[in-house]
Amino acid sequence: MNETPGEPFDFRMALKAQKRRKLRKEIALGLGAFAIVFAGGMLALTWQVHDASLANDDQQPQALFQQASSPQFDICGSIRRTCVVDGDTFWLDGVKIRIADIDTPEISQPRCDYEYQLGMRATHRLVELLNGGPFELRTIGSRDEDQYGRKLRVVTRGGRSLGDQLVSEGLARTWTGRREPWC
Repeated sequence: MNETPGEPFDFRMALKAQKRRKLRKEIALGLGAFAIVFAGGMLALTWQVHDASLANDDQQPQALFQQASSPQFDICGSIRRTCVVDGDTFWLDGVKIRIADIDTPEISQPRCDYEYQLGMRATHRLVELLNGGPFELRTIGSRDEDQYGRKLRVVTRGGRSLGDQLVSEGLARTWTGRREPWC
């Protein structure tokens, strides 16, 4: 700003300059956030171990991902990277996975107290099972995702489905293609 002695200070010019600086800062932050999200998306794409178009139509599970080491799972909070949502849904490295061979009681919108209590038991048991050691994620059939964008996978350890383990403990049902009431 050109200010000479005797000239009044122009507050409007100063305010415009301040707004321009603020706008530049907001644009820079927005571009930075976009770059981070874009880089994360590119990493997620490179994480894909299997092309869904190569899946065959038979019902034999296809091994997609094998844990070399065991991540630590806990009940999901506000950050959902590697955690358990409920008895049949979990996040692994930022990817949401629905266990395809079982159905467990709901905990987010239960229809009765029994459903909630059993759902919480299934959720805590799934945390224990996932933390029990390395596991494999397998596809079954030709469907890669459900209508909510969750990856449909069977979780196995030593050739046995962890979903079957939950069923044998009375905490889940074998998935038949539709939900049945728990109340």
